[in-house]
Amino acid sequence: MRFQRSRGTGGRVSTTPTVYDVAERSGVSIATVSRVYRNPDSVREKTRERVLAAARELGYVPSGNARGLASRSTGVLGLCFPDYSDPDTETEAADTDDDHAFMLYSDQIIRGMERAARRHGYALLIAASLKGGPESLVAKVAGRVDGFAVLARTVPTEDLDVISRRLPVVMLAGPRESDHLDHLDHIEVANEDGQRELTRHLIEDHGLRRLVFVGGEEGAPDAQARFRGYQEACRAAGLPVREEPDLRAEMMTQAEGARAADALLDRAGPGAGASAPPPQGMLFANDQMAIGALHALERRGVRVPDDVAVTGFDGIPLGRLVRPALTTVRQPMRQLGEEAVELLVRRLGEERDREPVDLMLPVDVVRRASCGCAGRPAHGDLSGPDAG
Repeated sequence: MRFQRSRGTGGRVSTTPTVYDVAERSGVSIATVSRVYRNPDSVREKTRERVLAAARELGYVPSGNARGLASRSTGVLGLCFPDYSDPDTETEAADTDDDHAFMLYSDQIIRGMERAARRHGYALLIAASLKGGPESLVAKVAGRVDGFAVLARTVPTEDLDVISRRLPVVMLAGPRESDHLDHLDHIEVANEDGQRELTRHLIEDHGLRRLVFVGGEEGAPDAQARFRGYQEACRAAGLPVREEPDLRAEMMTQAEGARAADALLDRAGPGAGASAPPPQGMLFANDQMAIGALHALERRGVRVPDDVAVTGFDGIPLGRLVRPALTTVRQPMRQLGEEAVELLVRRLGEERDREPVDLMLPVDVVRRASCGCAGRPAHGDLSGPDAG
């Protein structure tokens, strides 16, 4: 666990370097910085040295005093999420000139929460480790904060519901499971709508008919919602569609995306039979997998988008920098974090007993070169294809 102290006493903004500063300077994710100090052998030596060098330059030292801060009854909000890293994405992003290219999904949420927490005078406790089990993680956080946000699937909802009876809990990126068992506040994005619109674009605007979808693990609610959107668009166009994704990837990393692309091509290769023509479009449940697929396709001499279109979902900054630039559905990741803090602060104020909130944030399709739309604005995306 690592603290980010947003304000000191008296409301003054602290100049003490934070884990976020180290992550930004070294070009890795916040979770990677945490692992360097918590479990250094789990991080590549070159990456570990870069992180430690950045920490020395900034004067960053993990402080034992942070535990004292967490023991107070006020002034701290928490965020719990699984420690899912992607070394390939971090390494690739670190080689670019874009300071924010390394920021993945969880990093963007953390940035949004940190910004909003600072605005309200709170510190932020980040718990990104599942060592000891999810129950251990939440038990540690719940006893040290005034309220916390948790990413869906990190901890069983029934456990969170019990905790929410004594302090506010916000669930991120997951729908309400049951009105009877789930009394949490929920914030999610329009996953289904975004994937449906992106799939419709490939079918109607590019005339693609042979599409495949690579999803996440079966229990991932956001990935499942994206697959439903894909199914709806295919059915509306009269295209055959499977009841399950063509492939699933548990970790949803670049490496898994590359393996999925290879597997999908091998299905259509020599010996696969005439019944398995190559796909015209590969749709991935997140950007990291799609970027991995782009690299795999390039290695095999498959041209994107001439031979096959590739799309992702999330809108991580690295998607703008790969070649061809990635067509995706951009979700407001930082806003997820900001809205979580706003809900927690309201719950800690005069809205403690208000009915549970379900907040759905909009998404937009960003059309880029990987689907054949280089330089064209997205339908309904007033900010243009590369804004943000």
